[in-house]
Amino acid sequence: MKYRRLGKSGLKVSELSFGSWVTFGDQVNNAVAESCLKTAYDAGINFFDNAEGYAAGQSEEVMGSILSKFGWSRDTFLVSSKVFWGGDQPNQTGLCRKHVIEACNAALKRLRVDYLDLYYCHRPDPETPIEETVRAMDTLIQQGKVLYWGTSEWSTGEIMEAYSVARQYNLIPPTMEQPRYNMIHRDRVEGELTRLYHSIGLGMTTFSPVSAGMLTGRYNEGIPADSRLSIERLDFLRERWERLKENGIVPVIETLESIAQKIGANLPQLAVAWCLKNENVSSVILGASKPEQLVNNLASLEFVDSLDDELMDEINVALSTVKEIDV
Repeated sequence: MKYRRLGKSGLKVSELSFGSWVTFGDQVNNAVAESCLKTAYDAGINFFDNAEGYAAGQSEEVMGSILSKFGWSRDTFLVSSKVFWGGDQPNQTGLCRKHVIEACNAALKRLRVDYLDLYYCHRPDPETPIEETVRAMDTLIQQGKVLYWGTSEWSTGEIMEAYSVARQYNLIPPTMEQPRYNMIHRDRVEGELTRLYHSIGLGMTTFSPVSAGMLTGRYNEGIPADSRLSIERLDFLRERWERLKENGIVPVIETLESIAQKIGANLPQLAVAWCLKNENVSSVILGASKPEQLVNNLASLEFVDSLDDELMDEINVALSTVKEIDV
């Protein structure tokens, strides 16, 4: 495992990290979750990603119990949470000061830690002034409950406003953004966000490298009953897949599989390695519903250097026929 700086900060994050969206407290039982987390840690992963909205807090409960059980030294791992979707009541959602503070305190209890290494605003909140959110995050950092804060799926303008507000009032600015990034969803990371990497030193902890399994070939002949796309509440993923099929993704996946074979990799490994080729990515967040899947994706580290300019050009040519779908 190699480690990269989180943007311009001094914090080192493993190139591959492990997230629990959909899986912990939802798709897998606690024994599988424990096995996956241990597999990740033993492989050198030091960043575990979570959120209050994952399985309505159960994902954090499961991860917290595992971290407590193993008793790993706190200086050997990073744990995150995200704030936005906390409940159905008016002040249980969004990024107002009240919810940001209370959600952090709740996450600390569920994860059984004294502080969060990373704390993200899970989405922008049009009903809360960005200055209010920045001040709330700064308060948490001053209290020692959060070390670094950032955003997820915010626009360049929103991130820059948060950064400018922080600089204007001598507050702590955002350190990182967590965007979706993969072969079929790349425009934001490689386009509008590019100027922020160097201008303010923003770090990128990207998610969905295999696009919820869409870049594995497993859905080419239908949706398996045990897959993420079969989960009822993830109907937006099924819609995304159907639109990608209409735009010709299946033959592209077959071409990508042949490219992966040239370097001795499988398609998921190629997809993860491709994300790591972007030097502006601090860490690629993996998800897994079983340890074997995680082990397979961890092996992608072996193929990053094999993706030379010629192969990257082949991949780009194959992907050029598919329109990016944003559902």
